[in-house]
Amino acid sequence: MSKILGTTPKNDGFRMPGEYESHEKCWMLWPQRADNWRLNAAPAQKAFSQVARAIFQFEPVTIGVSKLQLEIAQNILPSDVEVVEIESDDAWMRDVGPTFVKNDIGEVRGIDWEFNAWGGLNGGIYFPWDKDDEVVCQVLKLAKKDRYCAPFILEGGSIHADGEGTLITTEECLLNPNRNPDLSKIRIENYLKKYLNVEKIIWLGKGVFMDETDGHVDNLCCFVKPGEVLLHWTDDKTDPQYEISRDAFDRLSDSVDAKQRKIKIHKIHQPGPLHMTEEESRGVEKKPNVAPRDEGNRLAGSYVNFYIANKGIVMPLFDDPRDNDAMEKIKGLFPDRKVVGVYAREILLGGGNIHCITQQQPSV
Repeated sequence: MSKILGTTPKNDGFRMPGEYESHEKCWMLWPQRADNWRLNAAPAQKAFSQVARAIFQFEPVTIGVSKLQLEIAQNILPSDVEVVEIESDDAWMRDVGPTFVKNDIGEVRGIDWEFNAWGGLNGGIYFPWDKDDEVVCQVLKLAKKDRYCAPFILEGGSIHADGEGTLITTEECLLNPNRNPDLSKIRIENYLKKYLNVEKIIWLGKGVFMDETDGHVDNLCCFVKPGEVLLHWTDDKTDPQYEISRDAFDRLSDSVDAKQRKIKIHKIHQPGPLHMTEEESRGVEKKPNVAPRDEGNRLAGSYVNFYIANKGIVMPLFDDPRDNDAMEKIKGLFPDRKVVGVYAREILLGGGNIHCITQQQPSV
C-alpha cells in the first residue's frame, strides 16, 4: 500500500538521487491524444515503443496505459515491457509522475507535486488535467511506495539533481507567475530544500528557445556526474538560443556546487533549428483548450533530453547532420555506458522528448 506522509523528505533523511545512480525500473505513459499527437498518435506510439525497447536493454520498464488503449499498446510494445492500467491526460511521466527520493538504507518514497498542465489557464498546454494530477497516486500505489504531498506546483522536468546536495533549475519556469504566483524565490528555494533535501540551488535564466514548458531545465542542461553538466549550445550568434545558452554558461561558470566544486561545463550543439512541417501539423486534430500544433512552429529539439539508464544512455536523434557528433559527445561523457539513439522527432512534435516521457525509480 501507499500512505500519505505528514513530514518532509529532509526531515526523514530522504534525498533526490542523481539520475546516474542505480534504478529499479523506468516508468512511462502511453500517448493517445489525437489533438497533440498526429495521425491518432500512431507514429508517437511507435516511437514510445522504441524508447521502451531501448531502455529495457538496461532496466525493467513499466508503462501506464488507459483502459481504451490496453490492447493496442500490448500489440505494439515489446512483450517484456510491463503494461499497467493508468488513466492520464497525456504521456509526460517526468512531469506528472512522482519524483522519487531515497535514504541511506535504500528505502524509496515518492513526491506528489501539484500539477496544472504547465501553466493552468494562463498559458497551459491543455485543459482539463485532472487525470494527470492523479498519476502520482496510481504509480505509487502500484509501486507500494509512501507519498509526500508537496504544497506547490512543480514538474519533474524543471529540476535536475546531482544526488550530492545540488539542484539546477530555471527562473523562466519555477518563477513563472502561471505556476506559483504567491511564492517568492526564497520560499520556492526553501520548499525545494525541504522536499528534495538539497543545499545549493543553481538558478539558470531561460530554457530552450520556444520550449512550451516555459523552459524546463531537462531540455537545456543536466548533470552527467557530480560537478559536471552538459549544456545545450549553439555557435550561431544570430539564433535566439545563443544568448540563452551563453547566459546559462556564464551562470554555471560563476557557480560552485554544494560541495564547493566549480562546475565543469560540457557543450553539445543543438540540432536544426527544427520546425513543424505542414504535413505534421495537418495530422493533428484542432481542438479548443489545447496548444496549437501549427506549421512552421519552431521545435525545441535538444540532445540533452536523454535518459540515463543502468549502464546505458537512451538519447534522441533527429535525422540531423549533428546527430553523429552528438552521439559521440555523449559516448565520451559516459564511457562506462552503452549509448543507444532513438529517432525521436515524433516525440518532439508533441512537445518534449525522451527524458520528458520517462521517470526513474531508484533501486532499493
